Amino acid sequence: MDDGVDVSVVIPAHDCRAYLDRSLTSALVQRVKKEIVVVDDGSTDGTAELLDLYATYHRGVVKVVHQEHSGSPGGPRNVGLRHATGRYVFFCDADDYLGDEALERMVAMADRNGSDIVLGKVVGHGRRAPASMFRRNAERVSLLDSSVYNSLSCYKLFRRDLIERHDIRFDEKLLVGEDMLFTVHAYCHAETISVVADYDCYHLMARPDGTSIMQREGSRDPIAWLAMVRGPIELMAAHVPPGPLRDHLLRRHFKLDAFAQLGEAFLAAGEVRRKDIAAEVAALCDEWLTPGVRAMLGSTDAQRLASLGDIERLVRLADIEAATVHRRLTGVRWEGERLVVTGTAALGGACSGAEHDGVALVLRARNEPAVELVLPAEHDGDGRFVARINPAELPSGVWDINVAVELEGVLRQARLGALRERDLICPTPRLVGDVVTLPYFTRVGGNLSIDVGGHVLSVPGSARITRTRWAFGHRLVLDGQITVTGAAPAASAVRGLVWRERSSGTERVDRVTGLPGGGFAARPAIGRLAPGTWDAYLELELGGPPARFRIETVPQHVARPRRWWHGAVLRSVRPYATSGKGRLSTVVRALTPRTIIRRILA
Repeated sequence: MDDGVDVSVVIPAHDCRAYLDRSLTSALVQRVKKEIVVVDDGSTDGTAELLDLYATYHRGVVKVVHQEHSGSPGGPRNVGLRHATGRYVFFCDADDYLGDEALERMVAMADRNGSDIVLGKVVGHGRRAPASMFRRNAERVSLLDSSVYNSLSCYKLFRRDLIERHDIRFDEKLLVGEDMLFTVHAYCHAETISVVADYDCYHLMARPDGTSIMQREGSRDPIAWLAMVRGPIELMAAHVPPGPLRDHLLRRHFKLDAFAQLGEAFLAAGEVRRKDIAAEVAALCDEWLTPGVRAMLGSTDAQRLASLGDIERLVRLADIEAATVHRRLTGVRWEGERLVVTGTAALGGACSGAEHDGVALVLRARNEPAVELVLPAEHDGDGRFVARINPAELPSGVWDINVAVELEGVLRQARLGALRERDLICPTPRLVGDVVTLPYFTRVGGNLSIDVGGHVLSVPGSARITRTRWAFGHRLVLDGQITVTGAAPAASAVRGLVWRERSSGTERVDRVTGLPGGGFAARPAIGRLAPGTWDAYLELELGGPPARFRIETVPQHVARPRRWWHGAVLRSVRPYATSGKGRLSTVVRALTPRTIIRRILA
């Protein structure tokens, strides 16, 4: 292995001349030691000539391998692997591209943790991209306690030693799904898996002319897909013994590969074809559906399982799943400490006019999408509903609000808020108990969410000094008043007085006492601050990250400057109210005799 190369970027290319410049440029700008191995799979549109030009201008970096057309992406990728020399391998399609810092961030993650696989955030442009595993960065995740197995594409960073030790290769006979087998095999042997979620690493593109393999008609034929997915399932089962982990991984295949074929594709199929699809799903269930997987099925898939012998019922379930949720937010207001949400919700499409069984709000934790709270709503036959949210029952975090309509035991849900009454505004934030609750409409999409604790929104409030005075020990006594969302917080919420030096960012925290009715008092030894200009903040605990408020004041409430000798050093402290907004700051100076003499003589 050549330790001089960090990453081998393997790119299969077939008749993609129009997209190559963007893809290759994105690989060339990566700030890692790299080689780019491009395998020209019998192109006839000028791709081969362009690749040779890149290889000429980027000798030692771009390596081009020409071969006869194989008809599958798996063959060129395997050829690229044979020519790869890097510590890691990254697979990139010729019509996709990398974010500028993608490999730098992923290699840093891998080196830091000894990762065998690193998933970098994938974003889709005209194509669906996986999202559940990219909620946050993860230094180390397990297959059991994460959703990384939901992503079985090969657009990841793989440790090449792992691939070679276990002879992991792509199936060259498959036109689609060939990377599932490769990635499943790699997951089964990976000791450490990491996730880079805070940067758009891989851009998954749809070709405008629809000529990519995954965009071609029939590329996701249900029968072919169900036959293909047996390979990854059998491979996984050969490496993972029966138990909770195998059930967790099988659940992914049943949800995304098997029961998914009973949705849109099922509706598009003819009557005979539908029977064949249902029979293939039933065969998979007979072989691999364990009691553990059955217990994890959602309501829709559980009904599908029970209806595999009833084609008419399967069509009805698919109609309900395909139905659009027509919803409108008509009101959101505080009623005491409850947030009242009103609106309309009904199903369209083939379910239009059907009398639904119920309406509910589904509150989903943004950073933990598997965590949700279902609140049944009062509703009438015309689709109008009223729901009351008690923020005190919500754990700290950001909660996205969806409206769900239930029909024949199937829940259809959608985000609520983008469609709303023209003049509707969110109610002001409020303290519910000791926790700040901030309803808001999201910047992207304009949907209704609730920030419990102030995680993404600034908490409205003010801290104001009513009096300052000097006390023994050169302590500056501060008396003040704090309000949050227009109300007095609990005395226990007051956390500390923070002094922040303006130029260096250095911070010092002093004790502060919270008082009933929103008062606070502090006696900071301000004379012990290092020389500099220090700005004063009050920090509160309001159910989320510490909320910090710049302390406001007016000149008449600020104590006069003070000087004193500390050994051979003359210290001076000058509290003041800043011009404009009137905020408390202080200038601290320490003058030695030599400095004083220099100033006199200057």
